[in-house]
Amino acid sequence: MDIAKIATELEHTGYIVLARPLVDKLLAELFTRCHDDDPIRFHAAQVGRGAAKQQIDSIRGDVIDWLDARNSTDQAYLACMEELRLGLNAALFLGLFDFESHYAIYGSGDGYAKHSDVLQGKKNRILSTVLYLNEDWHACDGGELVVFEATGKTIVATVNPTFGTMIIFLSESFPHEVLTSHATRRSIAGWFRVSGS
Repeated sequence: MDIAKIATELEHTGYIVLARPLVDKLLAELFTRCHDDDPIRFHAAQVGRGAAKQQIDSIRGDVIDWLDARNSTDQAYLACMEELRLGLNAALFLGLFDFESHYAIYGSGDGYAKHSDVLQGKKNRILSTVLYLNEDWHACDGGELVVFEATGKTIVATVNPTFGTMIIFLSESFPHEVLTSHATRRSIAGWFRVSGS
């Protein structure tokens, strides 16, 4: 990854869309890992935090599986993100402490209503990342990530979930939504956090 370029864009615009920042071998392995639809691994995503967590399909329709550092593929991805964390801390003094991430699979007809990645009552998520793992994705398949400016009224970016594309953005600054997918849509969502989480 071009950490200097990423740091510059985050400093000036608050987000960056990257075309295939990871090596092809790792992308292929992540693609395979995210195609395991085993219900033992994947479970319905929830909204809210703590005791208020609940599954609300009208808001969020994906199933998720948190990355496992014991798995070699997940470990390789997490190592890339650790390199990015260290580089961004050096360049921007963000104080990023760790990274959490999960695979997300949206079935046909699923999306995620407009939301912020900053959990209510906490501001520990500083940077959000999404890596897309969809081969042969077409415009008619939908599933775009729509990113809004801070008030949530004006669209600043629309990202097609094509294979290998990654977006990185300031978590607190950009509400966003996943438009309804018309095909199975796969990705890895992640968050760089500061300590005290």
